Amino acid sequence: MISGMGLQRQRWLQVAAFWLTLVVPSISQATGFRIMPQSASGAGQADAFVAQSDDPSAIYYNPAGITQLPGVQLMMGALMVGGYTHFTNRATGAKSSGDLDGPVSNPLPLHVYLTANLKPLAHTLDLPALARTTVGVGVFSSFGLRNRWPEDGPLSTSLTFASLPLLDIRPVIAYKVNEQLSLAAGADVYTFASFMGEGGGVTKFHSSGAPGLPPRGTPLEVNGNDTTPGFNLSLRYTPCLLEGTRPWCSFGFQYRSRATLHLEGEFLDAGMTLTSARTKFVIPQSFTFGMAVWPLLARGHEWKVEVDLDKTDWSSFRNTDVHLGTGKVIPVPRNWSNTLTFMVGTEYKWIDPAALLHWDMTTRAGWQHSATPVPSQTFDPAVPDSDKNILSVGMGFLCKAGGYFAGFIPCGEQGGWYRPSAISLDVAYQAGIYDTRHIDDNKPPLTLPAVVNGRYSTIHHAGFVTLGIKF
Repeated sequence: MISGMGLQRQRWLQVAAFWLTLVVPSISQATGFRIMPQSASGAGQADAFVAQSDDPSAIYYNPAGITQLPGVQLMMGALMVGGYTHFTNRATGAKSSGDLDGPVSNPLPLHVYLTANLKPLAHTLDLPALARTTVGVGVFSSFGLRNRWPEDGPLSTSLTFASLPLLDIRPVIAYKVNEQLSLAAGADVYTFASFMGEGGGVTKFHSSGAPGLPPRGTPLEVNGNDTTPGFNLSLRYTPCLLEGTRPWCSFGFQYRSRATLHLEGEFLDAGMTLTSARTKFVIPQSFTFGMAVWPLLARGHEWKVEVDLDKTDWSSFRNTDVHLGTGKVIPVPRNWSNTLTFMVGTEYKWIDPAALLHWDMTTRAGWQHSATPVPSQTFDPAVPDSDKNILSVGMGFLCKAGGYFAGFIPCGEQGGWYRPSAISLDVAYQAGIYDTRHIDDNKPPLTLPAVVNGRYSTIHHAGFVTLGIKF
């Protein structure tokens, strides 16, 4: 005989299975110049993390999830990404290879998260509402790009180097309405920093010698920087609880607003400033939905499966026309398309396994499918995007009281704000496998029409390392 709780759980699992069956065959995703993975724990699950969101990287994936985190917690890590794009010109057969400015993109995109549960402060100030409040701040690179092509290659009059090292500084506040529902709101401050590359957006190419341009082969550059605000809203809902506290299903949602960077900079000819330059760069709004179920919740084992869907309104990325100080406008149409991102990920956790006392160990895996938002007519070698699949794997280790991190650092016999009560280490790997892209009707703004046309074959590899400390 199945108990009422068992019937309810079985019903939710049936709903989850139906939703998976309905959604998987029909959804594709796109990232454009958006950087989806922002922690090793999320990346190991192909970024299917919005409904789980149970570590400080929830500040990026779903800020409402930080209400799950007690005390003060810190996470920091880096993304190491490398790869290449092989190009073959359709008309001439000339070949070239581009990369991310080296075997591994440098500087490394970083992520740092800090959360604080205000329950101790609530008791001190006698403000009960603070007991349900958690605040946090994150710094990460949610949008950006870096691509380099040979100075003497067939694409040199279109692009030799492009960089957009954009930082997102995100303060958030989350409130736990009850055991089932948490809400959050926050700001997104998009900006550039000199320690992250060039301190602004940069595009470099060689003159094609077209009318109004310097002699063919002259190095040209357009740069600019700006700071602009945005905002985010999110929720986490756990309607199915075991023993009133442990969720075996959860739903997450996050909205990120549109923001516009008005990049102010210079137009350079062979390193010499010709005139001022400005352009508008739109960061699209996005909507992310997630559903997670835990088919297994036992004393020593937990197993989670999650499906996420992200809608990014790339149609707002219409152009990056360059307005020169001379009054001339260089039209740079984009006309990207709205996209959906589909992610499925799983996580299996061993709690205090006999072979590793005072530790929890986690394995992760995921898959992601993507269709590019970039149309062929406005394809740009700076974003050599195409339909792709991403495969992810990862592992996590949590050292608790009684254990020793790296063999000699105690993981918190006493705890407290002044020393760790637990230390975590997460690692992940993602392989991005891009479909071959055939471009044959490109209309570039400053170079000959046939230059960009051809075949593009891209593959990327990414490694992630994230360290966490609980106080």
